[in-house]
Amino acid sequence: MASSARSFVLRQTRLGSVPGIDGIRLHLGVEILPLWHAVQLETHDPEAPLPYWAFAWGGGLAIARYLAEHPEAVAGRRVVDVASGSGLCTIAALRAGASEATGIDIDSFAVAAMRLNGRANRVRLTAITRDVLDEEPLDADVVLAGDCWYEAGLAARVTRWLRAASDSGLDVLIGDPGRRYLPIGELEELACYEVRTTTELEDLDRKDARVYRLRH
Repeated sequence: MASSARSFVLRQTRLGSVPGIDGIRLHLGVEILPLWHAVQLETHDPEAPLPYWAFAWGGGLAIARYLAEHPEAVAGRRVVDVASGSGLCTIAALRAGASEATGIDIDSFAVAAMRLNGRANRVRLTAITRDVLDEEPLDADVVLAGDCWYEAGLAARVTRWLRAASDSGLDVLIGDPGRRYLPIGELEELACYEVRTTTELEDLDRKDARVYRLRH
């Protein structure tokens, strides 16, 4: 599956620059709905998840910009990027000096995309296909989580897992453009950026996305 997923990502995306992010290139899709249909055909699964991995979403863009401006947040530290998608935040962490960075996603196409994107940006990342949200917090120093609050069930699971990570002493950085299920009352805002999204599923082409710290 790994080689076929890699081939699929290469066929369905184009390697290009990321709006507003200097120096990072990703394999990106053009339109999400035709790509989603291609995923359904490739997997023979009409319920296949949307190809989130083929687009740079607002929260991830905000985290990437924040780490470029504040490399001390991850420099010399072990980073985990949960629901990593394209691996944008994982790559940004390594470029900011993280000692190691691991992107985690349940979608095998996302993991293939992460590995391709890591190679394209000449960084050595680790990519894992696994649902970690029912596990203990991982062995790391910093957890990044971008764009996880668009659906109630996932939002509740992610928030609970991140709270456990924070309680165990990890720093938790969250990126989000103000989606409905974001637990604002538990967060401290660190920065706000105008970002340009690359998919028609967002309600605006340009919008504000914020980076937060989960309060201990």
